[in-house]
Amino acid sequence: MAAARDTTTLPRIAVPTGDPSGIGPEIAVMAALDPAVLVQCRPLLVGDRAVIERAAKTLGRNIARLSIEDTAALEALPEPGTVSADAGAATIAYARAAIALARSGSVEAVVACPHNETAVAKAGIAFDGYPGLLARETGHDPDAVFLMLVSPSHRIVHVTLHMGLRAALDAITEARIIAAAGAADAALKAVGIARPRIAACGINPHAGEGGMFGSEDETIVRPAVAAARAEGIEIEGPLGADVALAAGGHDAYLAMYHDQGHIPVKLAGRGNSFGVSIGTGVLFATVAHGSAHDIAGRGSADPAGLITAITHMGRLLRQAAADTTITPGATSGTSSAKLSNPCKPLTTSSA
Repeated sequence: MAAARDTTTLPRIAVPTGDPSGIGPEIAVMAALDPAVLVQCRPLLVGDRAVIERAAKTLGRNIARLSIEDTAALEALPEPGTVSADAGAATIAYARAAIALARSGSVEAVVACPHNETAVAKAGIAFDGYPGLLARETGHDPDAVFLMLVSPSHRIVHVTLHMGLRAALDAITEARIIAAAGAADAALKAVGIARPRIAACGINPHAGEGGMFGSEDETIVRPAVAAARAEGIEIEGPLGADVALAAGGHDAYLAMYHDQGHIPVKLAGRGNSFGVSIGTGVLFATVAHGSAHDIAGRGSADPAGLITAITHMGRLLRQAAADTTITPGATSGTSSAKLSNPCKPLTTSSA
């Protein structure tokens, strides 16, 4: 008989369970019990125990096999599929608790389940996505922390994220583009890409076509790219987003607004993509899909995206531990570990 596997040396990853009325608790339970996850890490579910127990019961899973950090954020259980202020506030409480665990060194990384922006807004909490929350919780400038989506074919860093398109256009500045380019360059160098090649997508169709379709690419994006190059970053642009993303050939792309970056990633399939917040020392990843309130509580949610994100993070941490050149959970700075590119696009969520 083979000896039992020693799991005590595996990295611990906090999994805040997301909106308690969405599919987050269900996919968290399924992922935490998945063999592909358990060979890579020790998952710690962060949320209300009662919510997690309800999800486990729906799925017919054994709660005794789960490690849970009970936040006791809810006074009463919200119904699956409902959008409420209580659920929104609990979502943020779970994420904050997980970040605190990472900053204290109790866990090495965080992989978050999906939130619901409407529920968070109903709670009266200013929230523009997990990157901004991570920035505020770690004392970083929110404008210096960015979401990088990773799919089988692309790594896409978002210059702006959860805001209306008109507001996003006003928020796209030279300084913000330069900061996003710097964060992308540092993140990719940290995982072993010695000289990352970055493409800056244009704001307008055909990157403005020399000013024919708007002046912003010439007056904002091009000067930002030039300034980033002067800082030693290998970046080109502005490039027509459709052509650049279809052609490939770059290590990362700067998307100027939400849909420009999200659409190509989501076309790759829900189970093959995830997000990483870059710009702080906390390793924080998210699934690349929403809370799916319409199917919550039915036990039919697909955990593949969360399994992909957790196993990917687990592999990163295990290799980092082997290299002994990274300090997960640090509160500032970027790891300088030279890994075998853990931001490499994935095609499978298996170990």
